[in-house]
Amino acid sequence: MTDDAPPDDAGRYRTFRGRFTTPVAWGTGVVIVAGCVFVALVATSPGSHDLVNQASIIVTGLLFALLAVRFAAIRAVPDRHGLLVVNYARARRLEWAEIVAVRFGLGDPWVHLDLADGTVLAVMAVQRSDGEHGMREARRLESLVSEHGEARDPGPGHPHGG
Repeated sequence: MTDDAPPDDAGRYRTFRGRFTTPVAWGTGVVIVAGCVFVALVATSPGSHDLVNQASIIVTGLLFALLAVRFAAIRAVPDRHGLLVVNYARARRLEWAEIVAVRFGLGDPWVHLDLADGTVLAVMAVQRSDGEHGMREARRLESLVSEHGEARDPGPGHPHGG
Protein backbone atom coordinates (compact mmCIF):
# COMPACT_ATOMS: atom_id res chain seq x y z
CA MET A 1 0.00 0.00 0.00
CA THR A 2 1.38 3.43 -0.91
CA ASP A 3 1.45 6.51 1.27
CA ASP A 4 -1.06 8.30 -0.95
CA ALA A 5 -3.62 5.46 -0.80
CA PRO A 6 -7.09 6.56 0.32
CA PRO A 7 -8.03 5.84 3.93
CA ASP A 8 -10.15 2.79 4.74
CA ASP A 9 -13.56 4.31 4.00
CA ALA A 10 -15.28 0.94 4.40
CA GLY A 11 -14.53 0.94 8.13
CA ARG A 12 -15.23 4.61 8.75
CA TYR A 13 -18.46 4.64 6.76
CA ARG A 14 -19.87 1.28 7.81
CA THR A 15 -23.53 1.27 8.82
CA PHE A 16 -24.37 1.85 12.47
CA ARG A 17 -26.66 -0.85 13.90
CA GLY A 18 -27.56 -2.01 17.36
CA ARG A 19 -25.55 -5.10 18.16
CA PHE A 20 -28.51 -7.27 19.16
CA THR A 21 -31.42 -5.41 17.55
CA THR A 22 -31.60 -7.37 14.29
CA PRO A 23 -31.29 -10.92 15.65
CA VAL A 24 -33.66 -10.19 18.55
CA ALA A 25 -36.22 -8.60 16.19
CA TRP A 26 -36.16 -11.55 13.78
CA GLY A 27 -36.15 -14.09 16.62
CA THR A 28 -39.13 -12.41 18.25
CA GLY A 29 -41.01 -12.34 14.95
CA VAL A 30 -40.40 -16.06 14.37
CA VAL A 31 -41.50 -16.96 17.91
CA ILE A 32 -44.69 -14.89 17.57
CA VAL A 33 -45.65 -16.50 14.26
CA ALA A 34 -44.77 -20.02 15.44
CA GLY A 35 -46.75 -19.52 18.65
CA CYS A 36 -49.83 -18.25 16.84
CA VAL A 37 -49.72 -21.09 14.28
CA PHE A 38 -49.35 -23.59 17.12
CA VAL A 39 -52.31 -22.13 19.03
CA ALA A 40 -54.44 -22.00 15.87
CA LEU A 41 -53.78 -25.65 15.10
CA VAL A 42 -54.00 -27.25 18.55
CA ALA A 43 -56.68 -25.20 20.32
CA THR A 44 -59.55 -27.39 21.51
CA SER A 45 -62.18 -24.91 22.64
CA PRO A 46 -65.56 -24.77 20.84
CA GLY A 47 -65.19 -23.08 17.45
CA SER A 48 -61.39 -23.27 17.55
CA HIS A 49 -61.28 -25.51 14.49
CA ASP A 50 -63.29 -23.02 12.49
CA LEU A 51 -61.10 -21.97 9.56
CA VAL A 52 -61.90 -18.26 10.08
CA ASN A 53 -60.78 -18.39 13.72
CA GLN A 54 -57.58 -20.21 12.84
CA ALA A 55 -56.81 -17.78 10.04
CA SER A 56 -57.47 -14.76 12.26
CA ILE A 57 -55.07 -16.06 14.93
CA ILE A 58 -52.35 -16.62 12.32
CA VAL A 59 -52.91 -13.23 10.66
CA THR A 60 -52.79 -11.52 14.07
CA GLY A 61 -49.48 -13.28 14.74
CA LEU A 62 -48.12 -12.14 11.38
CA LEU A 63 -49.09 -8.53 12.10
CA PHE A 64 -47.41 -8.57 15.52
CA ALA A 65 -44.35 -10.25 13.99
CA LEU A 66 -44.20 -7.50 11.37
CA LEU A 67 -44.16 -4.89 14.14
CA ALA A 68 -41.35 -6.75 15.91
CA VAL A 69 -39.29 -7.23 12.76
CA ARG A 70 -39.55 -3.52 11.99
CA PHE A 71 -36.86 -3.05 14.66
CA ALA A 72 -34.42 -4.88 12.37
CA ALA A 73 -34.53 -1.90 9.97
CA ILE A 74 -33.11 0.55 12.53
CA ARG A 75 -29.76 1.86 11.29
CA ALA A 76 -27.73 4.96 10.51
CA VAL A 77 -25.88 5.01 7.20
CA PRO A 78 -23.01 7.50 6.90
CA ASP A 79 -21.33 8.56 3.68
CA ARG A 80 -19.10 11.45 2.61
CA HIS A 81 -22.08 13.81 2.31
CA GLY A 82 -24.15 13.05 5.38
CA LEU A 83 -26.05 10.59 7.49
CA LEU A 84 -29.26 8.67 6.79
CA VAL A 85 -30.96 7.93 10.13
CA VAL A 86 -33.59 5.17 9.96
CA ASN A 87 -35.48 4.86 13.26
CA TYR A 88 -38.53 2.71 13.98
CA ALA A 89 -41.14 4.85 12.23
CA ARG A 90 -39.20 7.44 10.19
CA ALA A 91 -36.10 8.00 8.15
CA ARG A 92 -34.29 11.31 7.81
CA ARG A 93 -31.35 12.29 5.64
CA LEU A 94 -28.96 14.86 7.17
CA GLU A 95 -26.06 16.72 5.69
CA TRP A 96 -23.03 16.74 8.01
CA ALA A 97 -23.29 20.51 8.40
CA GLU A 98 -26.79 20.16 9.87
CA ILE A 99 -25.41 18.35 12.93
CA VAL A 100 -24.35 20.67 15.78
CA ALA A 101 -23.45 18.03 18.37
CA VAL A 102 -23.55 14.32 19.18
CA ARG A 103 -24.80 13.54 22.70
CA PHE A 104 -24.87 10.23 24.55
CA GLY A 105 -25.79 11.15 28.12
CA LEU A 106 -25.66 8.65 30.97
CA GLY A 107 -29.44 8.22 31.09
CA ASP A 108 -29.96 8.18 27.32
CA PRO A 109 -30.90 4.83 25.74
CA TRP A 110 -29.36 5.94 22.41
CA VAL A 111 -27.38 8.75 20.80
CA HIS A 112 -29.04 12.12 20.19
CA LEU A 113 -28.02 14.63 17.54
CA ASP A 114 -28.50 18.33 18.16
CA LEU A 115 -29.39 19.83 14.79
CA ALA A 116 -28.83 23.31 13.41
CA ASP A 117 -32.60 23.89 13.12
CA GLY A 118 -32.93 23.56 16.91
CA THR A 119 -34.38 20.05 16.93
CA VAL A 120 -32.96 16.89 18.43
CA LEU A 121 -32.90 13.61 16.52
CA ALA A 122 -32.51 10.23 18.21
CA VAL A 123 -30.21 7.75 16.51
CA MET A 124 -31.64 4.46 17.74
CA ALA A 125 -28.92 2.50 15.94
CA VAL A 126 -26.32 3.50 18.56
CA GLN A 127 -27.61 2.10 21.83
CA ARG A 128 -26.49 2.22 25.46
CA SER A 129 -27.58 -1.41 25.91
CA ASP A 130 -24.70 -2.41 23.62
CA GLY A 131 -22.22 -1.41 26.34
CA GLU A 132 -18.69 -0.61 25.19
CA HIS A 133 -19.62 -1.35 21.57
CA GLY A 134 -22.27 1.38 21.76
CA MET A 135 -19.75 3.80 23.27
CA ARG A 136 -17.23 3.07 20.48
CA GLU A 137 -19.93 3.61 17.86
CA ALA A 138 -20.94 6.92 19.47
CA ARG A 139 -17.29 8.04 19.34
CA ARG A 140 -17.05 6.95 15.68
CA LEU A 141 -20.17 8.98 14.85
CA GLU A 142 -18.81 11.98 16.74
CA SER A 143 -15.53 11.65 14.84
CA LEU A 144 -17.34 11.60 11.49
CA VAL A 145 -19.34 14.70 12.45
CA SER A 146 -16.15 16.53 13.50
CA GLU A 147 -14.26 15.43 10.40
CA HIS A 148 -16.94 16.54 7.97
CA GLY A 149 -17.57 19.89 9.63
CA GLU A 150 -20.42 20.19 12.02
CA ALA A 151 -22.63 23.25 11.94
CA ARG A 152 -21.53 26.34 13.83
CA ASP A 153 -22.77 26.72 17.39
CA PRO A 154 -26.02 28.72 17.07
CA GLY A 155 -25.19 30.89 20.09
CA PRO A 156 -26.84 31.82 23.38
CA GLY A 157 -30.29 32.75 22.00
CA HIS A 158 -30.79 29.32 20.40
CA PRO A 159 -32.62 26.56 22.37
CA HIS A 160 -29.56 24.29 22.15
CA GLY A 161 -26.96 27.04 22.11
CA GLY A 162 -24.37 27.86 24.72
